[in-house]
Amino acid sequence: MTDLTLIPPRFIPPLDPDFRPAVLANQAFRAEVEASGRGVPLVIALERTGGTLSRFETTVFPDDHPRAGANLPYAERLVKFLLWQRGGWKLYVGGPRAIGEHLRQVYAPDGPRAFDYQFMGEQIYQHPFTIVICAPEDVPPEHETEKALGRHLEGCRIGFDLGASDLKVSAVIDGEPVFSTEIVWEPRQQSDPQYHFEKILSALQLAAAKLPRVDAIGGSSAGVYVDNRPMVASLFRGIPAERYGEVRELFARIRQAMGGVPLEVINDGEVTALAGSMSLEDNAVLGIAMGSSQAAGYVTPSGRLTDWLNELAFAPVDYQPAAPVDEWSGDRGVGALYFSQQAVFRLAPRVGITVPGNVTDAEKLKFVQEKLEAGDAGAEQIWRTIGVYLGYALAHYADFYDFKHALILGRVTSGRGGALILDEANAVLRGEFPALAARLHIQLPDEKSRRVGQSIAAASLPELKPESRQ
Repeated sequence: MTDLTLIPPRFIPPLDPDFRPAVLANQAFRAEVEASGRGVPLVIALERTGGTLSRFETTVFPDDHPRAGANLPYAERLVKFLLWQRGGWKLYVGGPRAIGEHLRQVYAPDGPRAFDYQFMGEQIYQHPFTIVICAPEDVPPEHETEKALGRHLEGCRIGFDLGASDLKVSAVIDGEPVFSTEIVWEPRQQSDPQYHFEKILSALQLAAAKLPRVDAIGGSSAGVYVDNRPMVASLFRGIPAERYGEVRELFARIRQAMGGVPLEVINDGEVTALAGSMSLEDNAVLGIAMGSSQAAGYVTPSGRLTDWLNELAFAPVDYQPAAPVDEWSGDRGVGALYFSQQAVFRLAPRVGITVPGNVTDAEKLKFVQEKLEAGDAGAEQIWRTIGVYLGYALAHYADFYDFKHALILGRVTSGRGGALILDEANAVLRGEFPALAARLHIQLPDEKSRRVGQSIAAASLPELKPESRQ
C-alpha cells in the first residue's frame, strides 16, 4: 500500500509468503506517529438505525507532515473494517481534512468502494451513505445499545442454520437435542425465492416430525437480518432485484406455514458466539464460523448482543498489494478469502491439489478434507496456512473487540483441520503477541457441535410467551 509500511510476519504462512498482516501494518503506523511527536486525533464514528453510534479513536500525522500520505491508506482500511464490523449509513471523520476528502472519493457511487457505499446505504440501512467531515471535538458522542437474546431452553423447539452448501436443522426438547441433520442445497444458484421457501420449510417439517409439538423456531443465516428480514445475504444472490421483496418476507411466510409459532432469525455469526457463550458458561466471546464464507458474532462482556453487523467476511486482514480479490465486493485481502472454504479452494492448487468441478462446494471441500485425513502433506499445509492467518487476524480483531474467548467452528474446522488451525494460531499469538496470548483462549467445540451446534443454539433464540407454553 502506498506510503503505508507493510511488515513481514515472523510466522510465514506456508502457502502465502507474501502475506502482510493488517495488525502489523497498523501497529507500525501508530508507532511511527507516536515517535514523530506530532500525532493528531482521528475520530471515526458510524451512525446506524435508531441513532445508535460507534466511535473509534486513533492518532495520525497532521496534514503538513511529510508522512501524511500514509494517513490515507491507514484510515481507508480502518474505515473499511469498522463499516463491516459495526455498520453505519453515516460516517463522521473527525481529523485532518485530507483524510475525510480521500474517504469521500473512495466511498462514493463511482469510487473503488462503491460496493460498500451501496450496501451500507441502500441495501442495509436504506439511507443514502453520507460522510461528514468535521473536527474531532465535533464528532457526536457514542451511543451503543445491547440486547439480551437467546438462552431460552424450555419447550419443544426447532433450530436451523442456513449455509451456502448445507442446511442444518435440529429438534430440541428442554435444551437437549433429540434430532440433528444436514441437508445439501445450493441456494446461491437459485433465482426463484420459492426454492428457498420449500427447502427451508421441508427441513423444519422434518424436525417437527421428531417433536410432540413445536413451541418455537430459531434460525441463523449468513447475511444481515433486521426483524427477521434478510436485508443483505449471499444465500439470495441469485434472486433478481425485482423479486427481492419476496425474500424479505420469506420468514414471515415460513412462520405462517409452521402455525404462527414464535420465530427468530439472526446472523449466523451471532449464533456462533451465543453457542460459545452458552457452552463455556462465560461471556466476552468472539465466534468465527468458517463455512462457505466467514461469519462472525460477538457476545459482550455483559453477556448481551450488540446491533453491530460483525460481517468480518468483508473486513480486511491482509494488506499485501497482490492479495486475492473477493469476487463479490471487489476488495482485496478480506476475511472471506482466508477463513472459509474459499481459502481452501484458493490454496489447493498451490500444493498440486485439483479441486473437482461440476460438484457442490460441500463436495469440493470434502474432497480436500479427505486428502487431509489420509495424511496428504500438501493438504496439511492448507490448514496450517489458515491457522497462521487466524493468529494474526485474532490480534487484529483484538484492536476492535473486547473478548477473552474465540470460538472457532464451521465445516472447514471439521476433522484434523480444526486442530491444525488451532495449533498454528496459538503459535502465532505466543510468538508475536504474548500479552494477548496470555488472556485469550481459542476454543474448538467437539465435532458434533462444530457441525450442527449453531442450529441447536439457534433453537434457543425465541422467548416463549406464557400462552405459548404448554
